[in-house]
Amino acid sequence: MNVVLWISASLLAVLFLGGGAAKLLQPKEKLTASPNMAWAEPFSPAMIKLIGLAEVLAAIVLILPALLNVAPLLVPLAATGLILMMIGAMTVHGRRKENQAVVINVILLVLAAFVAWGRFGPHAF
Repeated sequence: MNVVLWISASLLAVLFLGGGAAKLLQPKEKLTASPNMAWAEPFSPAMIKLIGLAEVLAAIVLILPALLNVAPLLVPLAATGLILMMIGAMTVHGRRKENQAVVINVILLVLAAFVAWGRFGPHAF
């Protein structure tokens, strides 16, 4: 089970690192030109950067504390933060009738919940 939790956390980290970096490094105009990022149109550039920063930090904290054995309690806390972010993302995409995005958000939420459950509970570091 530990290996499955590591794989799940790593997958989440890669996905959120990529998505968060895109939000941090690209201007709002370039992001919203993509059909996958049209949701960002009503958000301010600062809010988009804040979302990106939260995603990048969560990605880092999903892996590094456990890998370095420094404050490993941060791993399930990061996963819990991603759960909250996915609830927000599902709300935004649901209001925009972007059902495919909602399905992806649900999958990511379940994966983050699995990591949080495993690392808070029976497979804590």
